[in-house]
Amino acid sequence: MRIALLSDVHANLEALRATLRRIAAQGVDGVVCLGDVVGYNADPVACIALLREVGALCVAGNHDRAVAGRITTAGFSAAAARGVLWTRRRLPDGERAFLAGLPLQACVADRLVAVHGALLPGGVGCDMTRLDSDERRRACFEALRAHPSGARICAFGHTHHLGIYELRGDGAVRACAGDRVVLREDAYYLVNPGTVGQPRSADRRASFLVLDTERGTIAVHRTPYDHGTALAKARRAGLAPAPSALPAPVRAALERGLRSVGLFAPARRVVRALRTRRDRVAG
Repeated sequence: MRIALLSDVHANLEALRATLRRIAAQGVDGVVCLGDVVGYNADPVACIALLREVGALCVAGNHDRAVAGRITTAGFSAAAARGVLWTRRRLPDGERAFLAGLPLQACVADRLVAVHGALLPGGVGCDMTRLDSDERRRACFEALRAHPSGARICAFGHTHHLGIYELRGDGAVRACAGDRVVLREDAYYLVNPGTVGQPRSADRRASFLVLDTERGTIAVHRTPYDHGTALAKARRAGLAPAPSALPAPVRAALERGLRSVGLFAPARRVVRALRTRRDRVAG
């Protein structure tokens, strides 16, 4: 069985279309979406329709649950909460019911457990917990080892960062490098396909994974999309800020001044760190 794993679409139609076109060329048997179909971008209805059209198995993300009224936006960033409210006001009843009906976790053929944030005992908080440390990943591995399905792979999203983690018998958690990982029969795996529609790194491409259960491999795929069109839609909807409040000549002069005193690179690192911290809060 070949399964495409994707996550965090966030109502980005251009990214989802490009991703599904690439997936169609992979000859997969099914598509699993790890949540956050909506939020941040301006095409929630079209993205829900596309995922339903391809028969994707979806689990609920925190943005999906907030739009459906299952949770509040407490703990969301201002931008995330604004996206939830914008989407909730515009989403038809049928699409809202679809989001409300999404499960917190799903099991695929007893080989794969799908969640949005983390696999947790009892399921409480599994849409909001972030697997962004070895300690949290280790706790998730323990929950996977105890899962009644006997699955050795848990697919998760939420962080917007692609990653494949392995737990062997020695108890060490290892990050697997490369775009093709061969799965060991005696190991457990946590796999994150990254994000389709809301990149949080210098690589703006949409990413997804293909799990081949017959060959015992996971392959990383990335695909470009029309990022400018998606961003323009979000800006027109009031979901994304304008490019800059400063005129281009002022920005250029500021950059030259910082470079002349050797402060441009440190200032850019600080800005990026602040954006990363903001995005971690955003969910």
